[in-house]
Amino acid sequence: MTKTNGLHVPGDRYVYDFSVCTPHFGWAQVDTSQDAPYFGQWANPHQRKTVCYCEGDLTVIAYDTDEDFAAGLREIKAWNERQGHEFLGIDCMCREEIKRAFEAIGLGDLLHQPKRRTSWNC
Repeated sequence: MTKTNGLHVPGDRYVYDFSVCTPHFGWAQVDTSQDAPYFGQWANPHQRKTVCYCEGDLTVIAYDTDEDFAAGLREIKAWNERQGHEFLGIDCMCREEIKRAFEAIGLGDLLHQPKRRTSWNC
């Protein structure tokens, strides 16, 4: 595992949502109840990386194996729950190839599960 810390100021999470960590590049959003313009997390199952943007601080973790990547995402879920934040799920952004990659790693249970089908659900 390689962890890189950096700084992205001034800014907000939307640079990552709409440019750096887009589904076009294989990224999914890791949604929690603490998401805000100043906080967001993303995961890429193809690259086995996570990105966390928090108030200008940037943390990128590259995992060596699928197992380590899966454990890292399960730890993100557990940490949020310990802090009283709801883990809402991994949003594959309507991309089947991203969804299949998470499922192949054994993380299908962490993906967003639509409560009911609507015209805007993927």
